[in-house]
Parts: sequence; C-alpha cells; structure tokens
Amino acid sequence: MRKLRRRILRFFRRHPTCGLGVLLGPAAFWLLVFTLIPMLIVVYYSFLTRGPWGTIRYEFTLENYRQILDPLFLKIFFRSFRLALLTSLFCLIGGYVVAYWIAFYGGRHKSLLLFLVILPFWTSYLVRIYSWMTLLADHGLVNNFLTRLHLIREPLPLLHNEFAVLVGLVYTYLPFMILPLYASLERLDRSVLEAAADLGATPAERFFKVTLPLTRGGMLSGSVLVFVPAIGEFLVPELLGGAKAMMIGKFITLKFTGLRHWPLGSAFSLLLLALILLLLFLYMRVGGGKEAFQEQAR
Repeated sequence: MRKLRRRILRFFRRHPTCGLGVLLGPAAFWLLVFTLIPMLIVVYYSFLTRGPWGTIRYEFTLENYRQILDPLFLKIFFRSFRLALLTSLFCLIGGYVVAYWIAFYGGRHKSLLLFLVILPFWTSYLVRIYSWMTLLADHGLVNNFLTRLHLIREPLPLLHNEFAVLVGLVYTYLPFMILPLYASLERLDRSVLEAAADLGATPAERFFKVTLPLTRGGMLSGSVLVFVPAIGEFLVPELLGGAKAMMIGKFITLKFTGLRHWPLGSAFSLLLLALILLLLFLYMRVGGGKEAFQEQAR
C-alpha cells in the first residue's frame, strides 16, 4: 500500500499537469453538467418553434429573437434595469455608511456587528418578504403607526408598486454590499490617512481623496453582487410589486409557465444574460474594474 502511494505521488511530481487536472476535475465536471449543458439546451430551444397547446416544433426560426423589440418587453426590461441600478446605488450609500462605522468605530464589537449583518440569512427569504408585506400593507404596521400619530388620514399606497419592490430589493441585497466594503475598509492602511491629516487634509478631503479611491475594489465587488441578481429578481416583484411593477424575471417566468412558450422564454433569458455580461464587461473596461477586482483579491 505504501509502495502504491509512493508511486502515485512520484507520478504526480513528474507530471504536475495531471495533478492539476485531478484537482480541477470535479469542479470542471460540476460546471459542465450543471451550467454549460443546461445553457446549451436553452440556446437550442431558443431557435425552435412553438407548436399548438404549448408543444415544441423542432423547426429552426429566428422569430423568437425578433420579438425582443416588443415594446412591452422593452418597457419591463428598462424598468428592471432602473430598479436594479437604484438598488445598487442605495445599497452602496447605506452599505458604505454601515461598513465604515463598523471598520473604524466598531472596536471590539466588530464581530458582533458583522454577525448582525448576516443574521437575516438565518431566516427564510420567503418569510422575510412576507414580513415586508405585513409592514407595508394598507392596514399594516407602518400605516397604522402614521395614522395613530395623525400624520396621515388615509393609508399610503406602500404596497404593490415600484416603491415596495425597491424597498424589498435594498433590504435583501444590502448585506452583499456591506461585506465587501467592510473587507476593503478593514484592509485600508491607517498610516495613509494619518499622512494625509499631517499634510493638512480635512476629514472630508481624506475621505473623498484617500478612502474612496482606495476602497474602489470593494465598491465594485459589492455593486456587481447587488446589481446582477437584482435585475433578474423574481420573488420580490411577485410578492411586493404585483402586476404594476413586473420585472424581467417574472416576465420570463410567465413565458415558460403561463404561455408555455419555451422557445420565446429561452430567447429572452439568453438576451438578459448577454446584456448583463456586456454591462459587466463595459464596466470593468471603462471603470477600471479589472484592476479593482485584482486589488480586492489581494
């Protein structure tokens, strides 16, 4: 047994490429089976034709991609893009404040504060969204509280609109912004801030000219982690938005489940994926995202 083990180790030492292949093999197999092959199936279905009663005809067509210019689809897509962008912006502002306070003023309670940030993940996502429905309903806690204070006479329309969707998205993805921002701020060299102060920089100048540029990697990572899932979100618009605030995730789902138009749903799914990849590529190219990601990795 020992001789066999020695032979195996000797073989991998002489052929390091084979050892690397053994190590990466399970991950490559997982990505192939559960990512690449399903994606190729979606690509294949997007060029097929819908038959009667939701069946599929194996006839090649480009009609599914021509329907991308449908005004309804464009309206829903731009709404999804706008809400995802606002979610990223609000999460960036709020997350930076929280992460900055924890990193610089948390003291010995930093671990506890970070634990409180990730504590919502211990509760079911569905339960948390239903909690927001209770809070924002016409006779929910928020409207009842404002009514008792005589600030309003009639309930405010806080539910089943874009406002409710935005609140749900910001609440859901805020921790994904706080954690990478905290990591960047925690690694920030405090001596650089002290040097800026010695050179006469005001606290505002130190923040905007030193802290912000040095934490660009965390800002970029957090923005990507928030924007990408937010634009394709399904559950939050379904429960908090209603029909007036439909997003692209629900729209694509209806193509598969409601209309049973699998080719059209596949085409819209690939379009969404392609646009997200294009936006990420442009952001990394124009905004210096490649260097920011490398800085965040270090």
